[in-house]
Amino acid sequence: MGKTDSWRWRVAQRAELQWWQSYLDGKQPELYLNWKRAYWEDFLAQSALQIDAGARILDAGCGPAGIFTILPDHAVTALDPLLDEYTNKLPHFRPGDYPAVTFISQALENFETAQRFDLIFCLNAINHVADMDAALDRLIAALAPGGTLALSIDAHNYSLLKYIFRALPGDVLHPQQHDLADYHGALTRRGLDVTRSVLLKEEAIFDYYLLIAKNC
Repeated sequence: MGKTDSWRWRVAQRAELQWWQSYLDGKQPELYLNWKRAYWEDFLAQSALQIDAGARILDAGCGPAGIFTILPDHAVTALDPLLDEYTNKLPHFRPGDYPAVTFISQALENFETAQRFDLIFCLNAINHVADMDAALDRLIAALAPGGTLALSIDAHNYSLLKYIFRALPGDVLHPQQHDLADYHGALTRRGLDVTRSVLLKEEAIFDYYLLIAKNC
C-alpha cells in the first residue's frame, strides 16, 4: 500500500520547494518564525502531548520550520529530503540558529539510525513520501520501546475521490492519498496502539487529523 511512481514523487518534491518559495516570498523571516512557533505551541496544546525532559526526539519531514523550532532544550534530529534546498533558497531556514538540532537531508524511506527515539513527530509529511510502507517501517524501526509516534495526516472524506486522486495528479504536492482507516490500519498492522485520534481541522475533501500511537 502507498507506493507511488518515482516520477510523481520527484514532481511533488519540486512542487513542494516552489510552494515554500512562493508562500514565504515577502514574509519577514523573524515575523514568520514567531508565527510558526506560536502555531506549534498551539498544536502541542491540542495534542495534549507531554514532552519529558531528556526525551530523544525525531522531527521527520520537518520542512524549513518544523516543530524543532520550539524544542531548544531537547536533542532533536530533524529529517527532510529538501533541507539542502531550503538552506540555499529560503532565508527563513538557517540551520545554525538551532545548535541542538541535528539536521539530515534525506528521504524518510532511506533513513537508517542506530538511535531509538522516545518521541517521533511526523507532521503533515507522510503523504509526501514516495513509499508509505517503507517510510512507516523506518519510523517504527527508529521508535524506542514504549515510545510515541505523533502522525498528522490529511485524510480523505470520500472513497471515490481518494481513488480518483490516486489515479490522477489532482493533488500534485501529495503522492499519498488515503483515508483515516487506511492510516489507522497501517499503524496497527505494525504493532502500534493508536491511543488517540484528534480532529484538528475539517475541510470539504480532506480532514486534518493527528494520530497518537504507542510502540507496545
